Amino acid sequence: MNFGGLISAAPVFDAIAWFESIRIGSTSLLASASTADNSPFIFAGILASLVVIYLASTIGGEVCARLNLPPVLGQLIGGLVVGISALHLLVFPEGGGDSSNSLLMRFLEATAGLSVDGVTTTFQIDSEVISVLSEIGVVILLFEIGLESNLQELLRVGTQATIVAIVGVVTPFLFGTLGLIAFFHISTVPAVFAGAALTATSIGITAKVLAELNYLNRSEGQIIIGAAVLDDVLGIIVLAVVASLAKTGEVELTNIIYLILSSVVFLVGAILIGRWLNPYFVQLVDALKTRGQLLIPALIFAFALSYIATVIKLEAILGAFTAGLVLAETQKCRELKNQVVPIADILVPIFFVVVSAKTDIGVLNPAVPANREGLIMASFLIVVAILGKVVTGFTVFGQEKVNRLAIGVGMIPRGEVGLVFAGIGSATGVLPPALDAAIIVMVIVTTFIAPPLLQIVFQRSPQQNLPQPEAIASVSESKQ
Repeated sequence: MNFGGLISAAPVFDAIAWFESIRIGSTSLLASASTADNSPFIFAGILASLVVIYLASTIGGEVCARLNLPPVLGQLIGGLVVGISALHLLVFPEGGGDSSNSLLMRFLEATAGLSVDGVTTTFQIDSEVISVLSEIGVVILLFEIGLESNLQELLRVGTQATIVAIVGVVTPFLFGTLGLIAFFHISTVPAVFAGAALTATSIGITAKVLAELNYLNRSEGQIIIGAAVLDDVLGIIVLAVVASLAKTGEVELTNIIYLILSSVVFLVGAILIGRWLNPYFVQLVDALKTRGQLLIPALIFAFALSYIATVIKLEAILGAFTAGLVLAETQKCRELKNQVVPIADILVPIFFVVVSAKTDIGVLNPAVPANREGLIMASFLIVVAILGKVVTGFTVFGQEKVNRLAIGVGMIPRGEVGLVFAGIGSATGVLPPALDAAIIVMVIVTTFIAPPLLQIVFQRSPQQNLPQPEAIASVSESKQ
């Protein structure tokens, strides 16, 4: 999710519509730009950006893997190095960059003959394209995670996941909002905005780490994924509420009810209809003779559900995850997973590197006087952000051997989700600079500490949560 611009007059849905239009890129920009003259440079810039992204992802991931750390942490660090925080090779308008501080544009001028007049257009379009590829990457990631998940297991832990999600939203929101008002004398509306930024979990980061640690299909992993999906839905509702509050000073109950009902109807309806269509999907795949007879129909299904989710004001990743869950129950699941993995290897690193590249860790520099107040508030927000999610694991009941601390830690990262709240708050002028910086610092810290912490807490009791051989066999048989 990305951000920028101003929220329009209609209180909630216009704000979210604006928010989604920024995510997919500005079509009018692409249409109005003088691409005829600059098209070779635009394409060259995209290729150069991909080279930077894959180098950063590979080097960072390899270093972390050799240090026995999750490779996704290396991808995030690689993004920081090449992004706005360090080398300025990969910068984006929404991350505070522009064509004047993009070393990639300087490189195109020096090696490809890009004119000074064409720099701005090339930079804007390249940024849009890479951002879109990043969003497709996270859609593919959640589709893959859905394929790796077990719907029966998710339903089994559904009650626990729901409790974890609700506690994980309510606890940090209340303590963050009330703490900012009581200790820092922040006015109510910006305090609510900051509290809202503490609520949602970045499912992409946590899911990737769980997959790397082979914990995705265990009870802890399924509870975390289920809770993170619900967190995403609840986060959209919270976003609608705070956007309305910031713009009009009022909360429109009808819009909130619509979001809740549409979320429930979409999830339940998609799963039920999908399970009914599964035999026909298998028959279609078996009847096709062309190359990609399994992968292409599966991607069509995933993108169609992602589109529907976006149209009804939900999240595209919610649709992709649901599609993966549905297709995981077909006998083609294992074959499909093997075909999706290479696609994910191409697109998912773009998401992690881009998310990190857009994050400016300059706000962590205490030598800058303007940062100091924000750092103090950030310290408070970080404590609330971590503890507010860690306590969620201890709300799990009925499972004696589950690693509750791991569940809480898995809910910690805010990632791009927290940046969205900060971006909307900044765009509306609700957040003072110090609080805006504090939210960004909180997002940075929670995003980067979660992967190593997850590895630590899972290694504390490695034998405790290992599934029995018969359980593994039953899962394998159900997906064949």
